[in-house]
Amino acid sequence: MREDVEALDLRDVAANWVNAQVLARQVDERIKALADLSDTPLFFGRLDYLHAPGADRAEGAEGERFYIGRRHVHDADGDPMVIDWRAPVSQPFYRASRKDPMDVALRRRFGYTGGDLTAYEDEHLSDPAEQAGASRLLQREIERPRVGPMRDIVATIQPEQDEIVRSGLSGTVCVQGGPGTGKTAVGLHRVAYLLYAHRERLARTGTLVIGPNRSFLHYIEQVLPALGELTVRQATVDDLVAHVEVRGTDDAAAALVKGDARMAEVLRRALYAHVAVPAEPVVVVRGSRRWRVPAYDLQEMVRELLDRGIRYGAAREALPQRIAHAVLVQMERAGEAPDDRVQDAVARNAAVKAAVKAIWPPVDPAKLVLRLLTDADFLAAHADGILTEEEQKTLLWAKPVRSVKSARWSAADAVLIDEAADLVQRTHSLGHVVLDEAQDLSPMQYRAVGRRCTTGSATVLGDLAQGTTPWATRTWEETLTHLGKPDGVVEELTAGFRVPTDVIGYASRLLPHIAPGLTPVASVRENPGFFAVRAITGDADVVAACEELLRHEGSTGLIAADARVPALAAALSEAGLPHLAPGEETTRETRLTLVPASLAKGLEYDYVVLDEPRAVVDGEPDERTGLRRLYVALTRAVSGLIVTHRAPLPAQLS
Repeated sequence: MREDVEALDLRDVAANWVNAQVLARQVDERIKALADLSDTPLFFGRLDYLHAPGADRAEGAEGERFYIGRRHVHDADGDPMVIDWRAPVSQPFYRASRKDPMDVALRRRFGYTGGDLTAYEDEHLSDPAEQAGASRLLQREIERPRVGPMRDIVATIQPEQDEIVRSGLSGTVCVQGGPGTGKTAVGLHRVAYLLYAHRERLARTGTLVIGPNRSFLHYIEQVLPALGELTVRQATVDDLVAHVEVRGTDDAAAALVKGDARMAEVLRRALYAHVAVPAEPVVVVRGSRRWRVPAYDLQEMVRELLDRGIRYGAAREALPQRIAHAVLVQMERAGEAPDDRVQDAVARNAAVKAAVKAIWPPVDPAKLVLRLLTDADFLAAHADGILTEEEQKTLLWAKPVRSVKSARWSAADAVLIDEAADLVQRTHSLGHVVLDEAQDLSPMQYRAVGRRCTTGSATVLGDLAQGTTPWATRTWEETLTHLGKPDGVVEELTAGFRVPTDVIGYASRLLPHIAPGLTPVASVRENPGFFAVRAITGDADVVAACEELLRHEGSTGLIAADARVPALAAALSEAGLPHLAPGEETTRETRLTLVPASLAKGLEYDYVVLDEPRAVVDGEPDERTGLRRLYVALTRAVSGLIVTHRAPLPAQLS
């Protein structure tokens, strides 16, 4: 298939050079999408239908056989050999059961080792005599060692996951899922499905995956290309709002206020306070004639634009046309016959431009936010009745700042500037946005994401128990409201496929203290996994635990409180144990990653050593946040976990 595309002769097939460039780019993207993937088989399943799909069963139509794979594959004659996993005919591979066989006589799963077919497993779904049993190939695929970036899960998607993946483009879906429930993979595969089902529409409007940090994005970046999807952009929230250079940080109190949704109203008030009530008429001179637009007419124009609620910048662009139209009406009454060119000329008249500048002056979003953060009187005037005096003091910078460029902006400041920029000029909306690890965003960050999909939809992924910021969301309904998607549907994944039973059981002891009422994850793994809690005497014991786990196949993560990372890095180097930082890809030679607890979210390793749980908790501003950070760190292991400690364990784990 790739050779056929490479052999295409594009000469003399395009009408002009622009079309030729577009066609060449499309061909290049098609070639990339058809790239071979080492150790990745083209098919992983087979469906034997009792009847041909869509045929009239009363006529006794014979069944058909379909091989299911990551993408569509056809032979030299164009006949399909492998059906894309996203096609409707593939859906029973994930949904069919003995209770509802969906006209499937046989479902076959194939097992591979390094790309070689090594096993297969059959389920005769329509045979009442066959006993139901757990799929060993499915378990083996879930438990397969992880080296390198995240991989797709097309061979192991479960019915409840498939239902979310295939939900429609028009609705927003929020997925609450505990550790190991596959929510990130579900979100990525939902993007791949939507691109398959609505390719033309999303090609026009665009798609975006938003992750918590660069390490996380690097970890997931190969999933969509492996499924043949190359056009999905990936970014962090900080990337989206990068109007200014972020060089400063906020303390928790200031960040909490800046991230509060009430700041949107403060910004709106501050922006529209620049609009002045016209007190003088506008006099336009054209040739020997003078045309006068009285102040009361100007006031009516301004009131109408304000009442319409359009963007500040759009209203500012409309005002000179309104004034010009009033002049043209007077011209027509005087017997002249002006056209559109005359109206545009009047709108550009010096007197009109001067009046618009005085009535509706241009506003730079960054300068507006800077004034709010440095001018106590300006802030007080526009935050009155919204923020308390104490909250206003928290926002104000201690030292004066000369300009936007010299200011030490924080990440929360950049979000405020993005809000102000949207008030001035509407933000471009995409067709679909996936927001992962959403529980850690502030209301203002949710608004920033929501602006990117005002005319589209979103998939929101997260776990309330893993919220590790002071402003972590309390309910998903609250999140959807801030996103501007209050009608979004909340789905919950409770079956754990990644974390072993013993490990998730230990971590779940924290749930009553960090997220009361949340359903604990129930591991479906037959293998309970390796789990141990060890009291140690020094860093040498931590290194020894890493060496012990590295004897197993797969990746190993050493997770520790951020303050402990330098000492552990030195201990590993002294022991001659090579290690990586989060975001660096593991290899068969270097399989150990040293992970600060603050960056562990969303990552997974076959084996994990968790150093000093008490230090992880104490590294956060409050105990609840610290326990949530610990919950994240405890649930990164796929096959085994060793907890090492010198200080007493947190009482909540007893």
